[in-house]
Amino acid sequence: MEIKVLGTGCSRCKSLYAAVEKVVNEMGIDASLVKEENMENILKYNVMSLPALVIDEKVVAKGNISESDLKTIFTNENK
Repeated sequence: MEIKVLGTGCSRCKSLYAAVEKVVNEMGIDASLVKEENMENILKYNVMSLPALVIDEKVVAKGNISESDLKTIFTNENK
């Protein structure tokens, strides 16, 4: 699984990246985690609000995402 956190480096983007990293480790998910800060690359995903979460090239969430939401997302994506 490839997980990308899209964001320009703001505090919310950094917070989401840290939360994703924590949840991935807690759940023992085998994934590569990427922080995408290049605006040209971010625009390719057609998202209008940041941060955004991408799993295997599919945007699955945007904005503030809690750790419990992340666990739900990863559980559903891991099926």
